[in-house]
Amino acid sequence: MNIRNKTMEQNSTNEEPLSPKEVVRLFLDEVRSGRFPEKAHVYMADTVIAHQINSENPVSIQRTPENYAEHVRDFLRMFGQFDFKVTELLAEDNKVYARWVQTGKHLEEMNGVKPTGKPLIEFTSAVYRIENGKIVEYWLQNDRLGMEMQLRENQ
Repeated sequence: MNIRNKTMEQNSTNEEPLSPKEVVRLFLDEVRSGRFPEKAHVYMADTVIAHQINSENPVSIQRTPENYAEHVRDFLRMFGQFDFKVTELLAEDNKVYARWVQTGKHLEEMNGVKPTGKPLIEFTSAVYRIENGKIVEYWLQNDRLGMEMQLRENQ
């Protein structure tokens, strides 16, 4: 049985629950990748604490599966059908570290820069905390300076 089928079948059988690493792997592959944002509820708790880590203004917000799905749809509008590649996935106990590269095109205004249609690459790292088979909290950092530099260079 492949891991994707295991997710859908586990609720109706007595199979062992997915490991935290499998939960995050599937979440990234199916939801964050933009393929199936509507499946966020399968992998996320009803309320998730999202720590947006940046040096000048770290914030923590509450995410629901519904508003996370809309967040991913926002990425699809901004970047088009982007390429999403997980480059690292490490797990210890109930925490999972992921690093990914997202490559798309500049299709909507971003940070005051009008769309150019040119390629944009975003590098991101996150640590997810899993409880009872669902994401309940995460800490996310992305290369915002690199994104700003690309936007300026593409004008």
